[in-house]
Parts: sequence; C-alpha cells; structure tokens
Amino acid sequence: MTTKIALLGGGAMATACCTLLTENPNQRVSLWARNADRAADMRTHRENRRLLPGVPIPDSVEITSDIDAAVADADFLVIAIPTKFLRQALEGLKPHLTGNRSVVSVIKGLENQTFMRPSEVIEDVLGSRPVVTLGGPSHAEEIARRLPATVVAASGDVTLAKRVQEIFSTDRFRVYTNSDIVGVELAGALKNVIAIAAGICDGLGYGDNAKSALLTRGLVEMTRFGVALGAEASTFSGLAGIGDLITTCISPYSRNRKVGERLGKGETLDQILESMDAVAEGVTTTRSVFELAEQRGIDMPITTEVYRVLFDNKSPEEGTDTLMLRPPRGE
Repeated sequence: MTTKIALLGGGAMATACCTLLTENPNQRVSLWARNADRAADMRTHRENRRLLPGVPIPDSVEITSDIDAAVADADFLVIAIPTKFLRQALEGLKPHLTGNRSVVSVIKGLENQTFMRPSEVIEDVLGSRPVVTLGGPSHAEEIARRLPATVVAASGDVTLAKRVQEIFSTDRFRVYTNSDIVGVELAGALKNVIAIAAGICDGLGYGDNAKSALLTRGLVEMTRFGVALGAEASTFSGLAGIGDLITTCISPYSRNRKVGERLGKGETLDQILESMDAVAEGVTTTRSVFELAEQRGIDMPITTEVYRVLFDNKSPEEGTDTLMLRPPRGE
C-alpha cells in the first residue's frame, strides 16, 4: 500500500525530507513551495540551489506551488515552515488542508506574543488533529547527504508516533518514539538560544572550557524552563535535548551559532540578518523565552544575556562579565 506524503515548505529541511522519504519505495512524495518561481527552479534543476545546493531532489518528487496538487490524496502533511511565518502561511492554506490528516512538524521555535509551540499553532489554525513532532540533532545538510542521524518522533498518540517512526526510518536515519511532545518542542526551541550564546563564545575566542561550561549550564536552564511549562526533565537528557544542543552549538551548519559568532566578532544584528537567506529561529525565540521567563519568574541567566545582546545593545563582552560575576552558588 502506497503512502502519500506532502511536504509544505521550500527550505533546506523540506528538501532534505524529500530525499529521506523517497527512500521507501512505498511512499509517494510531493513538495509545495509558496514561491512559484522557486518551485519552478527546483523542478527544472532538481535541486534547491539557494538553500541546499549540491543535493539532487529525486525525480519522483512532485514539486509545485499549487497547494491543491501538492496535498491531493495525501495521508500525511509534513510542515517545514519557520515559526515566524507559520501562522500566516497556514491561515492562507487552511481552505486547502481539509480533513483530519495527520501532521508531522519538523519546526523548531516558539511563536512570539502567544508563546505557542509549533504543534499548538498548527492546531489553533487548522483545528484539532493528530500532530507528531520530529526533534533531535538533524541538520538538513547532513540528512540530505545520507550521513547517519538519529531523532525522536514525539506525540501523545503512541500509535501515531510509531507510524511516523516507520515512515521516516531508513538505514541512515534512526527514529525513536517519545510521548513528551511538550518537552521535545521546547528543547528544539531553547537550544537555538543557547546556540547563539555558543556562537558568541566562538566569536570572542573564549575557547573550549568556556563553551563546555556554557552548554552544561545551558542544558540546566533549558530543563528548568521546560519543566516549569509541563515538560518531563528526562526529555532534555535525550536526543531532543542534549543531542540537539550539542549539534547546534558546534556545527558550522548552525545558523544560530553563526549569528552568535558574528555578534562576537563585532557585527550588529541588523547587519547579520540582512545578509542571511535562511531564518535563524533563535533570534525570535530568545525574545519569546525571555518574556515568558520574566512573566513566570523562571531564572534564565544565559537567555537573559543573549536577549540583552540581541535587543538592548549590550556588548557580548559585557554579557559575559555579567554571567561570570554572578554571586557564587552551589551547582
């Protein structure tokens, strides 16, 4: 029996998912890109030349800007739209996304103002429907080139999580299941904030000791925030937590780490964002997490200093000093 999967989004992760999902001969894949010219270019060249160059898109993938064609007969929708644009995009697509088709989210971030996680935004716009979130260390550049990777499929519906596990699993992409969708989504958002801090550390040339300490204390901070919002602490010790945190903080592919590195080297946030093609989710996530932590009284010292550097014109050096000179305490 053939399973039809429709990918919504024209970015690197959507493209990588195409290559992954077509490895199963019993799966038919379509890719919807909002921009008609980009869809045409990808269809002609069988490559996402702007966001994932050098990776061929299998000929079997139907690439289109026609949403009705993309989702026709689809059993699953895989949504790969940045959080910043998610609500607006789904509101425009809502008339075409009828039925109760299950959704797989590969989005990592939080919506500003509402503080909603991607799965919550999806259900808020499209109505109640089954949602599974994929989380863990999963750079599109490596997945698309069949380098080994391992992630989790998270949902309160264990049966659905296992079905998604089957759909995405290959000999180079291992999928575990997890019932804590709150923790997996929060971990995926929070690690981007810490990655900006890690990039600042790199940009300032602070070395391995400082970066290791930052990741360790960053994980504590992520866990504290997650538990306060109803997540399980153990999730942050797994692939979606420490696994994704390590990758995002050390990888040259990490957009959020790169933003921090450039800040550490003296560029302004405006200069950095104007020069980027892809979205660095951690910038807007920092604002969301900082504001929610302030409201809830959650101690988030690293996030606070990243926020001050991003939005209050505090220098990276001053932010470091603030963290290093905090009153002594037990670990």
